[in-house]
Amino acid sequence: MHGLLRMLTPALGALALAAVAAPAAVADPVQDPIPIRPNTFFTGTVNGPASSTGAEPVIKVICPGPIRPGETGHPLAGQFVEAQEVAATPLPGNPPGFTGSLGTSIDVLFSTATSASVNPPIVLTSYFAPVAIPTTLNLPCGGAGIASFVPIPTSPTARGYALNVLFANIAV
Repeated sequence: MHGLLRMLTPALGALALAAVAAPAAVADPVQDPIPIRPNTFFTGTVNGPASSTGAEPVIKVICPGPIRPGETGHPLAGQFVEAQEVAATPLPGNPPGFTGSLGTSIDVLFSTATSASVNPPIVLTSYFAPVAIPTTLNLPCGGAGIASFVPIPTSPTARGYALNVLFANIAV
């Protein structure tokens, strides 16, 4: 009996490990990019999907030295924005954007109530395809802002999507 148990233990252990690992692999399927096209609903993300707590996404900014109000810095590398196609069903609190009759890309722009600097847009041409936030942008060293996802070209039926974000200085 002990010999049989000794032979089965490694196999049972491997089966148990496979049973635990299998759901994790299926839980987060990778979505292939889909070209942005007219008359589709979308949302936007910054640095991945919104957390389950509803916290605003954080954009890490490098601002060395003492910070004065209105000062800007550059975003840390490795951060990204992404547009995701969604069903037409409105989301609670923040309705999705709509590409309208002409939209084939989405521009992402960052702003704050006191934005003085103008950055070029980040251009998205596919849904489910993260694009890096350029480290050359000038972003606030702290505080709240908005990531605006704007369908391009625009049309009378197009509607953008606004996502609240927080800017955080990592050099503090």
